Parts: sequence; structure tokens; C-alpha cells
Amino acid sequence: MSEAEEQRWVNVMLDKLAAQESKRLLGDAELCERAERLSDQYFDGRARPASVRWVTNQNTRWGSCTPSEGSIRLSHRLQGMPEYVVDYVLVHELAHLLVPGHGPRFWRLLEAYPRTERARGYLEGVVAAGRLPHLPAAREE
Repeated sequence: MSEAEEQRWVNVMLDKLAAQESKRLLGDAELCERAERLSDQYFDGRARPASVRWVTNQNTRWGSCTPSEGSIRLSHRLQGMPEYVVDYVLVHELAHLLVPGHGPRFWRLLEAYPRTERARGYLEGVVAAGRLPHLPAAREE
């Protein structure tokens, strides 16, 4: 196995362990309750998901929503991030229950969440950091 392949598998396994640990700390039921509180706070309770859950198969999105089913899924990669970031992604997906696309009406809804810009910046930083080349560990001499 090449060093790059080994590192890829280490990352996959660490992601799975983090997802399991985070589910233990904040399970799907608690995540659903959190979404309901956020809907009450920012959308007057109009965005009511049928289900909200963590998933481990979203590696290019932070969250997704299927408005026709009322389902919201959050990537396990959010686990361990600051609460305001997880809340932003939940608010973003809740807004999709009211407005499916990313047009002006959608972004006006998100203006209600005061940390939108900060959370988006945090997530952009995470993505950018993931693109940085990994330097070999320093050798002790």
C-alpha cells in the first residue's frame, strides 16, 4: 500500500470514529430537536423537517435537504465543529424546506441567522485547509 493510500484509509477510519463518537454525544433525536428550536427561532416554526440525521456518505456537502420528503441530512464532518457552524448548516437546510433553490428569497431567509457570514467563512477555511499539501513530519536529528 502506498503512503498516500495508507493516509487515505487512516482518514476514512478517523472520520468513521469521529462520526460514531459524535453520534454518542449528539444523536439524531437531539439533532432533530435542535432543528425544531432553530426553526422556531428563525422561521417562526414554519420549517418542520420530518427527519434530521447525521450521515457518513456526504463528503463534498455539509448538508442536504429533500423538501418533498422533509428530510435533512448533515455530514458527519460537521461533528466537533463549533455549534454556530452546525446551527448555520441546519438553518440553511431548514430554509430549503421553505424555498428549494438558492435564489434571492432563500438568501433573504438566511439573513435571520446572525452568524451566517462567520459560519460560511469557517467552512470555507476548512475546505481550503483540506487542499493544502501535507508536509512530512519533521525528523528528529
